[in-house]
Amino acid sequence: MTLSVDLYIPGPDGSYEEILDVPEGCSDLAGFERWRTVVWGSDAMRALGARYFPVLAADNLLVPPDEVPAFRRECALVRRNIPLVAPEDDRNWTYEQFVDGISYRLGNIEDAALRAERIGAGVMIW
Repeated sequence: MTLSVDLYIPGPDGSYEEILDVPEGCSDLAGFERWRTVVWGSDAMRALGARYFPVLAADNLLVPPDEVPAFRRECALVRRNIPLVAPEDDRNWTYEQFVDGISYRLGNIEDAALRAERIGAGVMIW
């Protein structure tokens, strides 16, 4: 399985009421299922001070519209520190593959967060 990043319109209880279609030319790829713990929810990510991404270690992530600017700042923090969060001791991927893979998928997440901020939607990674 893979993780996807989507935009959502929140319902009255704060959960998602509607998931928006991914625009043509955009990608919803946010990483592999095992990245929940290996990358996004890793100790390295927590050491950076990330508070949104580590949620993925245990659950799906819903970033409400009013928190999207803070989430975008966290994305920028991760972008600056990809070499620190890329695992070096994985038997399936080389370190360089992780750096490239994280950069690409983070780009998809950053793009989604920017679109969400522009239209007042939330960001969902699941």
